[in-house]
Amino acid sequence: MVADQWYDKNGVWTGSATILPDGKVVMLYTGSTTENVQVQNLAYPADHSDPLLINWVKYSGNPVLVPPPGILDKDFRDPTTAWLTSEGKWRITIGSKINKTGIALVYDTKDFINYELLDGILHAVPGTGMWECVDFFPVSKTEENGLDTSVNGPSVKHVVKASLDDDRHDYYSIGTYHEKNGTWIPDEPKIDVGIGLRYDYGIYYAAKTFYDQNKNRRVLWGWIGESDSEAADMQKGWASVQSIPRTILFDKKTGTHLLQWPVEEIESLRLKSYEFNQVKVQAGSVVPLDVGPATQLDIIAEFEIDNEALEKTTGSNVTFSCSSSGGTVERGALGPFGLLVLADDSLSEQTPVYFYIAKGSDGKLKTFFCNDQSRSSVASDVNKQIYGNLVPVLEGEKLSLRVLVDHSIVESFAQGGRTVITSRVYPTKAIYGAAKLFLFNNATEASVSASLRIWQMNSAFIRPYPNDKESQ
Repeated sequence: MVADQWYDKNGVWTGSATILPDGKVVMLYTGSTTENVQVQNLAYPADHSDPLLINWVKYSGNPVLVPPPGILDKDFRDPTTAWLTSEGKWRITIGSKINKTGIALVYDTKDFINYELLDGILHAVPGTGMWECVDFFPVSKTEENGLDTSVNGPSVKHVVKASLDDDRHDYYSIGTYHEKNGTWIPDEPKIDVGIGLRYDYGIYYAAKTFYDQNKNRRVLWGWIGESDSEAADMQKGWASVQSIPRTILFDKKTGTHLLQWPVEEIESLRLKSYEFNQVKVQAGSVVPLDVGPATQLDIIAEFEIDNEALEKTTGSNVTFSCSSSGGTVERGALGPFGLLVLADDSLSEQTPVYFYIAKGSDGKLKTFFCNDQSRSSVASDVNKQIYGNLVPVLEGEKLSLRVLVDHSIVESFAQGGRTVITSRVYPTKAIYGAAKLFLFNNATEASVSASLRIWQMNSAFIRPYPNDKESQ
């Protein structure tokens, strides 16, 4: 899709495809016009039988939507995949704002050319600013699979997700969709869109889901930006990557969270595996794990903390936060403990992925899941923030972790994907064969035991798709 028309000359931006009942595909996308007005445009494949849908035709009557009255020219973008209403109309939502209130506008259409703006809005949250890349999709309360975007009913919840232009993070909330007036209400207003839960507590933005009808799953794609300097990006000649795709499910145990997990296809890259059972890690110690070069790994780990220490630790009313803590050097009675990935032998470079348990003055435990980038690289022109958030750990659950390590990207999933963190790190020493993996426990009182299964990962060899007879 090339920016070559008056209605998209200043940018072919985010859009979404919709599969029609006859199997054909239409796409709506945002264009920035020669006058920098954001408009919605229609495109369709030049050849519906092309398996890759490489060539697209822009509709001759574009744009099909312009900003409605009361919406500024630069605040109208990113149409969603359409879903069917019970009346047989298609419905989409588009992100916007009014003053500082983020909103999602709703339109109905029969043909993707003519649209009717609904009186109400899907949802609005004051103080959240412009909503980009809005996503809206159903999740099942009962099934372990994804749902087509048009599915609705008593066993379904709906997710609204927005990318906040103000802080460049992706937020979601779970609630109830009322089809009749095209509105959505969060189950818990305290964790509404933009003020509550995030898909990912690291670098991860502008994510969108789609329904994979072949495997009955909803798949999430996200964009991992850079966190080094622009000069370094210019030197390497590229910037930003897509994350490993994730499946997305409703977390029936908490009822508030989604569960994100790497798609099963990633497992086809697994090579040699290593197992470590009940490795005891004393308070204040580091244990090397011999897995060979540690730049491409898939790690699954479970941690158990010493019960006696849990019981006897005195509670405190001091509040803990991953980002404002001192990272792994800040020692508490019950943490931090976890893994040091992309570490060199001397630990002068390391990226800790870890849990920190805080005991309140009421005796209740809160578990935090963090990534500490402060010593990820000796380079000076890189971001060294500490990422993370609270992760719900329910009674009877062990602390569990999955980490995908890929040279300069660490994607970490805690408690089955309830809380996820993507870090973009730039080691200079902990690279290739010099990259190592360690367990660590920097708690002052509790020992932990860890059981792990770790795979060396192959590179994915992306070959051209054989789309003609001669190349097959």
